[in-house]
Amino acid sequence: METGTLTKLYYPIGEVAEIFDVSPSLIRYWETEFISFKPGKNRKGDRRYTPKDIENLKTIYHLVKERGFTIDGAKKELENQKNESKVKNQLLKKLNSLRSKLVKLKEEKI
Repeated sequence: METGTLTKLYYPIGEVAEIFDVSPSLIRYWETEFISFKPGKNRKGDRRYTPKDIENLKTIYHLVKERGFTIDGAKKELENQKNESKVKNQLLKKLNSLRSKLVKLKEEKI
């Protein structure tokens, strides 16, 4: 599986399947199972995968194929990762706010 340099805006399902060495039907199945993985479609109804879609698929592939998660287990892990990310972002905002206040305090004392 090589997702190195994605240069196109959109990729057809066949190319995406080749990138991950899986069948297009497996990718379509994962679309039905994972809320975070919903590629767009063109007027003909063909799926169009963006580099962001492929990154989401890379995470799903890693959990299911490389780490051996079940579909339900992968869903829970993705939810846990999402929650951890929210907590980290909140902490980062608080730390940046605190830093700003400390810098301001330091400047007032000079």
